[in-house]
Amino acid sequence: MSSPKIVCLGNPLLDIQATVKPEYLAQYELKANDAILVDAQSQDPKLKIYDELVELGNAKFVAGGAAQNTARGAAYVLGKGQVAYFGSVGDDKFSAKLLAENESAGVTTLYQVQPEIGTGKCAALITGHNRSLVTDLGAANHFTPDHLDKHWDVVEKADLFYVGGFHLTVSPEAIVKLGKYAQENKKPFVMNLSAPFIPQFFKSAVEQTLPYTTFVIANESEAEAYAESFGLPCAKDDLVAIARHIVNGSNERTVIFTHGLEPTVVVSAKGEFTRAVRPLAENKIVDTNGAGDAFAAGFIAGLAQGRPLEKCVDMGQWLAALSIQELGPSYPSEKLEYQA
Repeated sequence: MSSPKIVCLGNPLLDIQATVKPEYLAQYELKANDAILVDAQSQDPKLKIYDELVELGNAKFVAGGAAQNTARGAAYVLGKGQVAYFGSVGDDKFSAKLLAENESAGVTTLYQVQPEIGTGKCAALITGHNRSLVTDLGAANHFTPDHLDKHWDVVEKADLFYVGGFHLTVSPEAIVKLGKYAQENKKPFVMNLSAPFIPQFFKSAVEQTLPYTTFVIANESEAEAYAESFGLPCAKDDLVAIARHIVNGSNERTVIFTHGLEPTVVVSAKGEFTRAVRPLAENKIVDTNGAGDAFAAGFIAGLAQGRPLEKCVDMGQWLAALSIQELGPSYPSEKLEYQA
């Protein structure tokens, strides 16, 4: 087996994706472009959504989980055996589907299997070009750092590491373990904030893991949530000022904020620049669910290839543009090569 260049850590989920009316979101007090967690042990009425989507008849089942989407995207660029993925799943038909998708994409999958707990699932409610994510983590919530130890040879042979921010709700210890190793061995450590609720409600986990990051990726909503959570004095839409706070004087850290169709903002101690998004005709956009994961995938694939920062950002935008022309967090069936 070839040694993967990239190790990704996150929450494997089966996405149940369906187009709904805005009234359906209103019924459950959901926002059009947001992500929330629900607890399967609770009496939360939102737990009914999963069954309701299946009954709608237009639901699509897609291998999901943000970092897993990113792992498949990076493998799309780099090829088979170049990306490894860690996460926790149940011993059921849903995890079998996720594993098959990863194998098809060329991802080396290192699942921790929970025999008593079902695989996590995510309802992706599509309204126009927006998506509202409702996640029951299930088995994904039970990942433990010792599973990394069992495959530490894979970790040691990797060139860089990518962690989805959603995993901050599961095992900050596992993230710190990878982060410490990356820092001590001068290997890039990339973290995505992933959703506004991460800096809002898991601030201490963010504070615990940020010192190990060499790259932090987020979108404008997550940047705004970070600014509010950390009480920054700047305007909540001042992406450069927010990025500077995350860089925090570190010579090793770069912050990348995507902003929909607006230019991507890149800030480090060495300088700042923006990169215009690649134009794409409105009628070519099929589904924006997973666009941020695709951007991260192109970006880390570029890093693994040793490309300069500007090219890595452009690769992220290129792969995101390809992904939003597919259904769900997916990539073209044919292999397309990056063109600068």
